[in-house]
Amino acid sequence: FKRNKKIKAVVSTQSTGVQQTAALALGRLANYSDDLAEAVVKGDILPQLVYSLAEQNRFYKKAAAFVLRAVAKHSPPLAKAVVDSGALEALAICLEEFDPGVKEAAAWALGYIARHNGELAQSVVDSGAVPLLVLCIQEPELSLKRIAASALSDISKHSPELAQTVVDSGAIAHLANLTLNPDAKLKRQVFSALSQISKHSVELAEMVVEAEIFPNILTCLKDSDEYVKKNCATLIREIAKHTPELAQLIVNAGGVAAVIDYVGDSAGNVRLPGIMMLGYVAAHSENLAMAVIVSKGVVQLAIALQEEQEDHIQAAAAWALGQAGRHTPEHAKAVAQANVLPTLLQCYLRAGSSEDLQTKAKKALKNILQKCVHLPALEPLLHDAPPNILKHVVAQFSKVLPHDAKARRLFVTSGGLKKVQEIKAEPGSALMEYINIINGCYPEEIVRYYSPGYSERLLERIDNHMPIMTN
Repeated sequence: FKRNKKIKAVVSTQSTGVQQTAALALGRLANYSDDLAEAVVKGDILPQLVYSLAEQNRFYKKAAAFVLRAVAKHSPPLAKAVVDSGALEALAICLEEFDPGVKEAAAWALGYIARHNGELAQSVVDSGAVPLLVLCIQEPELSLKRIAASALSDISKHSPELAQTVVDSGAIAHLANLTLNPDAKLKRQVFSALSQISKHSVELAEMVVEAEIFPNILTCLKDSDEYVKKNCATLIREIAKHTPELAQLIVNAGGVAAVIDYVGDSAGNVRLPGIMMLGYVAAHSENLAMAVIVSKGVVQLAIALQEEQEDHIQAAAAWALGQAGRHTPEHAKAVAQANVLPTLLQCYLRAGSSEDLQTKAKKALKNILQKCVHLPALEPLLHDAPPNILKHVVAQFSKVLPHDAKARRLFVTSGGLKKVQEIKAEPGSALMEYINIINGCYPEEIVRYYSPGYSERLLERIDNHMPIMTN
């Protein structure tokens, strides 16, 4: 690449065959590394390629678009260099070519430029490419449909305004028609594009739903292709997160049950959007959280929390469980009975846990504990929880025991009362107040009997006791 002038001369030679071969070679080099791509930019070769896009045959156009894509893919500055060379207008014109291979190469380059940031995506929009990309997804060639859908996804992801531009070009209806296409690679891109549109606002999500994608897309949660399943679950998550009404629509279509099955059948990052979707649905309202619980969603979330090795997936499961259990005592009991409280505590206390996992596990514990009056689920935490969690556990016992004689008796026989006496609480603290309420539920001699050191004091009294001698 020290011979940039020679390369430029080869690219601009009169021989079309030589130009085409040189462009392909340049594309392969630029594709290999960002350093080589930068050398292409510094060699002032891009303007020549852009000029030739309008003049040469279809084979050269494909090769030139390949070079532009190979340069643009590496970084925003390199993509900006492609834009500054005047490539966008030339690439947009290529989308109107008769040859599907030329359209494909141009759409690919435009997508690689748009994916970096909103400013570059806006430049692609300003070139007039979006309506032409929407036309491309209607073409018969599968590979062209895939790449055009991918480019629309890359444009839509950055902002509501860019997504709205894609919607205004009529993309949603055509993308929705492709959701049940048998081609897995196409469905991946279609679900990705619909997700990127839906995520920005309630209005955009509603427009996607109005394209009547439910309940048909739920079958894709069982697709044999992992990426189709994941992108479909991501789309459902992006719609469910916005409002209770959209979440309810998904519930009514059978979406919660389908996603719960999906979470049970998946693992790792493929599982993640399903976990988050259940959390979003449960967060909206008591009724929606109960829909997740009744469909056995808590059980699958508990399994995910237990099984997954990655902290960010465990954190999502912890968050989702917290959303399901935070509404009422009934919700909290359903979550606690899945035996998640000890696992959440373990995630919070584990030395190697990420800060995000610790924060979400702690928050979930607090959310569930503040509503939970199912005492058998709380008792194990009396023995293991640190003071900042223990406070919430003891608080729940102090709410229930004064009103439940059977629970008071069980609390003694299970060792709970003894454990409470061992807690070292600051005088005047909330924890001390809760302990006093619990102790007030029992006769004084019972509390004394279970207090630390009481057995030693009894033995001491035996030692000091003088037997009464009788004749």
